[in-house]
Amino acid sequence: MDDDICPTETALEVIGGKWKGMILYHLLDGTKRFNELRRLMPDITQRMLTKQLRSLEESGVVHRKVYAEIPPKVEYSLTEIGRELTPIVRGLEKWGAQFLNVRGTAN
Repeated sequence: MDDDICPTETALEVIGGKWKGMILYHLLDGTKRFNELRRLMPDITQRMLTKQLRSLEESGVVHRKVYAEIPPKVEYSLTEIGRELTPIVRGLEKWGAQFLNVRGTAN
């Protein structure tokens, strides 16, 4: 391993940002089609969702399956390495809930 490469920085490059974590969170429950993800994340634009899914696919975290149908059917799911993120994403979910609870009582 290259001593100049920080594993934490690498992980955050792959899953960091406003939308990637939410995409991963929704894919924890199973395979989703593009429009399902759009409905689950109404604030994301179609362009941004496409960009983030492509990035996760290029990283090997998300698998994109295209069916030869008209209209085309495309499904997204977590790869094996993507499923390894489950405890991390669930941990972030738990931490976020605790943070909101503490923050809510402090204000």
